[in-house]
Amino acid sequence: MRYLKSYSIFVFAFCVLFQFSSEAQTIPEEKLIALTPEWEGERFDDGRPKVPANILERMEHVTIEEAWGIIREEGYHNQFEGGKWEVLHPDEPIVGRALTATYTPARPAVQEQIKAQGEKDGRSGPPNTWPIDMLEQGDVYIADGYGKVKDGTLIGDRLGNTIYANSGNGVVFHGSSRDREGLSEIEGFNAFVRAWHPSFIQEMMLIGLNTPTRLGSVTVMPGDVVLAKKEGVIFIPAHLAQKVVDESEVIRVRDTFAHEKVRSGTYTAGQMDTEWTEEIEVDFKNWVEENSQRLKEEVGVSQVTIDNLVEE
Repeated sequence: MRYLKSYSIFVFAFCVLFQFSSEAQTIPEEKLIALTPEWEGERFDDGRPKVPANILERMEHVTIEEAWGIIREEGYHNQFEGGKWEVLHPDEPIVGRALTATYTPARPAVQEQIKAQGEKDGRSGPPNTWPIDMLEQGDVYIADGYGKVKDGTLIGDRLGNTIYANSGNGVVFHGSSRDREGLSEIEGFNAFVRAWHPSFIQEMMLIGLNTPTRLGSVTVMPGDVVLAKKEGVIFIPAHLAQKVVDESEVIRVRDTFAHEKVRSGTYTAGQMDTEWTEEIEVDFKNWVEENSQRLKEEVGVSQVTIDNLVEE
């Protein structure tokens, strides 16, 4: 029985891989919808969740720690990838919707089939350009390049310019890139990669396009919200993006109030670190109303959150 169970799992996995290959490595729309059932909003034609642009704008102000804590409460414990990242512009975050690609070492027969299917599907250029052609505004190109550095450079400055033109965004690669100097000249473009190398991509093939992929210790779903900052990269399930921005704004407002009141001597650290009294809550609401403009400009808090805090 154990043998039959293992054999059945193997057959299932093989069939899934074959289906991806026979469809130019993409996952059918209905299967992507089935794998992201909690998302109830708009989707792209390929089935990816389409988190609204205003949520992405608010996400830029969210810290990695805030996002991590909120999604862990929902049972998502494997969404952060740290380690050694080479970042093009360390002080600039990357925020957007994930469009994924998975690369593996080249295998001639499989590689030929991939290229042939791509031609049937009307794709042009080498396979490493196919994900770039699919990018839409607000997307982030996420690629598992299995950590390959030499001969594993997924893009250079030419493709970087196309990526930014299509998405207005950057890339996160578990792999390498070339042309760091040229890429750094693309205003608004950023990249998180494992290494930089002057070589060209060789002996790699695109085995997954807009499918679930792995980036280090994280399973990334197409449509996840990508938040990349100095600490690393966190992938927020689309259906939790609204919750993350809402709750993080409340956290930041309350923290700002607490810090200011402790520094001014109005309250002690002990008072701020325990449940607030009714008097402190009233003081907090008045403070929020008085400082609403500053909270929007300096703390990155939305008017919706400010109104909710005042009205509670």
